[in-house]
Amino acid sequence: PEAQVILPLLKTDLVELLLAVNEGRLKDLTVEIEDRAAACVATASGGYPGSYETGLPISGIGEAEALGDVVLFHAGTRLENNQLLTSGGRVLGVTAIGDDIPAALQKAYDAVQKIEFKDIYYRKDIGYRALGHIEAHA
Repeated sequence: PEAQVILPLLKTDLVELLLAVNEGRLKDLTVEIEDRAAACVATASGGYPGSYETGLPISGIGEAEALGDVVLFHAGTRLENNQLLTSGGRVLGVTAIGDDIPAALQKAYDAVQKIEFKDIYYRKDIGYRALGHIEAHA
């Protein structure tokens, strides 16, 4: 999940970055990251990490992505008969990009609100420490 907020901001080609690491020439590569912020909210099946139901239809993916600057990372999903279904405890990582942390968090939660499946669960306190730090230094 930690990579899910870094990868969308990465301007440097990821394949080139991985090749440079493999070939021992990372020091020769300039890694560029977009000067914006990203936040990720993980959606989970109700009952996770304990027992949970699978095979539940997921809707709202297109609506979430239509917000713009939203990337969905599939974790516990599967496609069956053209229907996206849950297949694990952690279902989707919903990452949003904004000009700052508050904007990224707001967009991530706006995107999560578009996604539906039975007993969807997600934390509602993601980023609260960062927001508190920002407010304390404003």
